Amino acid sequence: MIRSMTGFGRAIHEVDGRTYTVEIKSVNHKYNDINIRLPRFLNSVEDELRKQIQASISRGKVDVFINFDNYSDKGINIKINRNLAKEYLTELKLLAEETGVPYELSVVDVSKLPDILKMEENGDEELISEELKVALAEALKNFVDMRTKEGQKLCEDMKRRIDWIEVKVNEIAKFSSTLVEEYIEKLEARVKELMKTDVVDETRLAQEIVIYSDKCSIEEELTRLRSHILQFNELLKFSSPIGKKFDFLVQEMNREVNTIGSKANCLEITNRVIDIKTEIENIREQIQNIE
Repeated sequence: MIRSMTGFGRAIHEVDGRTYTVEIKSVNHKYNDINIRLPRFLNSVEDELRKQIQASISRGKVDVFINFDNYSDKGINIKINRNLAKEYLTELKLLAEETGVPYELSVVDVSKLPDILKMEENGDEELISEELKVALAEALKNFVDMRTKEGQKLCEDMKRRIDWIEVKVNEIAKFSSTLVEEYIEKLEARVKELMKTDVVDETRLAQEIVIYSDKCSIEEELTRLRSHILQFNELLKFSSPIGKKFDFLVQEMNREVNTIGSKANCLEITNRVIDIKTEIENIREQIQNIE
């Protein structure tokens, strides 16, 4: 299934007082650009998390936000800066003696002083990283589901547009089939008008017709354009990543339409070329959202 490059996924995983919150969001990007923001003590597992993300996402600018709240007895140590606490007590006692202010401090009061208590993550990174991967997997699933739903809407829209283009191509083919006959009639009438005679050099006339037919023929372009439309419809059935293939195919379609517009000396064909080019540009904008 085709997937959009824009999406959002969120998951919360709780285990024994440890809470993992993972949020993933993405926007359009030419390549796969993944930015992970996680607690510093988990930097050692960032590469593993990146590989897990890359297994599900192949294109887009992806931001991953990971938050970890720990209310368990694992993963955190509380340390007291005893030397600093003693310095606080000494200085405060001197201040009390100098000012006559009562010296009444408890251990709790001292613990509230700046830099006395410090929380440090201990060596349970393996446990925490494994639990984090569970949260990440759930967030990725939600993220990919949203991308898939958006991709389905894009697919339906592009299918409608490419079908409309095919109708216009068939109309151009009908007009192109009568171009030579119309040219012959106009050429004969013009020669008779200029020469003031009903006698026309058939050999010379045939040469001019051959030259004109070769110059204005768009059969090859129509054949290639129909082939591109067929390939486009086939790609709509594929699964992502496929955005770059769509982009290339649309470029080729635009090239053929431009050639048709420059070769076909017909107002009806020119009008339809303009319509097709407008619709191709609309499809190109949609393709920029496809993974």
